Amino acid sequence: MAAYTKVFMLIVLNFHCVFGNSQLPLQDDFHGAKPTRGEPWPLPQSYTPSAETFSLNYLSFEFRVTGSTCDTLTAAIRRYEELIFGERSKIDNRLKFFSGSQRFSSADGSVNSLSVHVQEACDTTENKYPALESNEAYNLTVASPDSQLVSNTVWGAMRGLETFSQLIYEGLDGQFEMNKTVIQDFPRFKYRGLLLDSSRHFLSVDILKKNLDAMAYNKFNVFHWHIVDDQSFPYESVLFPEMSAMGSYFGLSHTYTQANIKDVVEYARLRGIRVIPEFDTPGHTQSWGKAIQNLLTKCYTSGKPNGNFGPIDPSVNSTYDFLKKFFGEVAEVFPDHYIHLGGDEVSFSCWQSNPQITDFMKKMSFGSNYAQLEQYYMQNLLSIINSLNKGYLIWQEVIDNGATVRPDTVVEVWKSGYVEELNKVTLKGYKTILSACWYLNYISYGTDWYKYYSCDPWGFLGTQQQLDLVIGGEACMWGEYVDNTNVISRTWPRAAAVGERLWSNKDVRDGTKAAPRMAEHRCRLISRGFQAEPINGPDFCEHEYRGV
Repeated sequence: MAAYTKVFMLIVLNFHCVFGNSQLPLQDDFHGAKPTRGEPWPLPQSYTPSAETFSLNYLSFEFRVTGSTCDTLTAAIRRYEELIFGERSKIDNRLKFFSGSQRFSSADGSVNSLSVHVQEACDTTENKYPALESNEAYNLTVASPDSQLVSNTVWGAMRGLETFSQLIYEGLDGQFEMNKTVIQDFPRFKYRGLLLDSSRHFLSVDILKKNLDAMAYNKFNVFHWHIVDDQSFPYESVLFPEMSAMGSYFGLSHTYTQANIKDVVEYARLRGIRVIPEFDTPGHTQSWGKAIQNLLTKCYTSGKPNGNFGPIDPSVNSTYDFLKKFFGEVAEVFPDHYIHLGGDEVSFSCWQSNPQITDFMKKMSFGSNYAQLEQYYMQNLLSIINSLNKGYLIWQEVIDNGATVRPDTVVEVWKSGYVEELNKVTLKGYKTILSACWYLNYISYGTDWYKYYSCDPWGFLGTQQQLDLVIGGEACMWGEYVDNTNVISRTWPRAAAVGERLWSNKDVRDGTKAAPRMAEHRCRLISRGFQAEPINGPDFCEHEYRGV
């Protein structure tokens, strides 16, 4: 009896070492949510599956275009054909292996084709690129022998193809199977973004593309490219090539050439994703000043320059001459209507120390209100952007500091207290996106995706008119502690929680109910070659990640 008690106490002590002062876990606590099979993420607006099961014959299945066609649609179909079935040689090998089991399939029928019907012309001058107002709705019917996908636009067809690919799963006999399903779907919000920061750590073009693939698999439609910052300037400017030559981390190997940028923009376009660059000013510009003389404000101590530099100097005409040329180039390089102009975290201390700035403040009758100086700068910059026929996004500080901006400004709310901020900004009549609750770079131990899933851009007490001004939101992965080695695994599948919040119906909000679909979706991403981190606790995927 004493020996038994001693062994039992050792077991308890060992458990205590592992789990600390928490209660001993139940058996079920060791297991993550059991994955669903063939259920989509994000959840469609109307999703009616049935128990009736169909098989897919890999060799005979075909996509049929019955409406408008264009190179963009053709590329999407080819991409999903390979994504679903793999390379043809691999398909042939699988067929040989499973040829006997096909005769004993338990399916109720087979899906032999998917007809894709896009109603509007695509790849025209007007709709070559996705835009804020693009229609992404689609209807999908999975039936035997033929299934149908109908959309107004090629962008809606892309979302439908993604959903179709997710409805396919591997049956017990090794065949691809689908359930009879009817879907009517459209996004809840028009702006569903993901920010990556390529200034604090350089991210290769291949990694940017891989992330764009993941975004498409989660129905995101905006890549917010925080391309430069204080730390480095990897954007290669045609007019000012010295900015990347002197401001990048390590020359050309850590620079995005014009060809690189064109490649990324086109890769995103083919997936229905907009690329919105951010060139944050007047702060966050230390890397700019390495090449552009007299752009940054000289900081003073005891009436003398101390060798440090602050934000862009808003008091000299040369600043605006440079900005007009620079942003004129940016407007041509990036085809989206919007540019993110930043405007956050502007420190006034250097401006306050500079005697030339002080004299300018007196001349402009600004007194000691440096927020007015910031407003002066922003209004000049916005006039330049307006002259380029571009729209713009800004961080919330510009509004918080009392600046007057154009009525069509899009304000990004990123700070704590975002509920009150959303109410304040929309009361002023500005379109708004939310990112405050979706900073994925803040990591923590355990299952943290629930908090992202529960945050809602409509989570404030506003009128319907105010709610309508909230056009969406974005997840942010800032780059202080991520680079090529970990940005994909740290972002995915946690960003998928944000993707569903921004796409699915507002009543889809039960994280516990969503967990089995999230588990399947993580495994789906792994099967597609992504190092998608475990987020539901101990579990497994039938096809584990096999490395690069």
